[in-house]
Amino acid sequence: MAFRSPKVWLWRWRRNPLKRRADVVEGWVVLGVGLLTVLAGVLAGLMVARSVTQGLARERADWRPAVAHVVAEIPDEHAGRRHISHDARGWAEVRWTVADGSVHTGRVRAAAGNRVGTRVTVWTDSHGHLVGSPVPPGQAAFRADLVGTLAGLGSALVPFAGGFLLRARLERRRLTAWDTEWARLGPQWGRMV
Repeated sequence: MAFRSPKVWLWRWRRNPLKRRADVVEGWVVLGVGLLTVLAGVLAGLMVARSVTQGLARERADWRPAVAHVVAEIPDEHAGRRHISHDARGWAEVRWTVADGSVHTGRVRAAAGNRVGTRVTVWTDSHGHLVGSPVPPGQAAFRADLVGTLAGLGSALVPFAGGFLLRARLERRRLTAWDTEWARLGPQWGRMV
């Protein structure tokens, strides 16, 4: 059974006569990159989640349902090839009037077989343009959390990758220094044997 020494915490900052300047620099790089990674990830995640939450709340506040009437049904090019179920939906051209009295037309998905004059509910923005239905608060919170988490992870990856590259460069410099020292001292050892 192999003997394992206890793990020494903060070993990079302990006094040691064999510690080189590169070891000290690497210790501070690891600490700085770790803190920056966590800070960047958390801040970016929170800011993006807040932005998404506010944007979806603004949509829920600004978008309004409007009653529209089917003007024409747009034929589906696949209608002859598939079975039409009771919940089939097709495209219909509709017309609606907004609060300022202006009349708008547009295309929406509606129940298949709607006849001209059938009433359908559409969602419009403050200018009367068609929009999708607003996201309910529960789904909005989930979306904001998901997007915030992904943005936080993506933002944390930048300092982490930078620190990884910096440590790799420090390691290459350390190995080059060792090679140089070995080239200078190695031949002296060979003569003693």
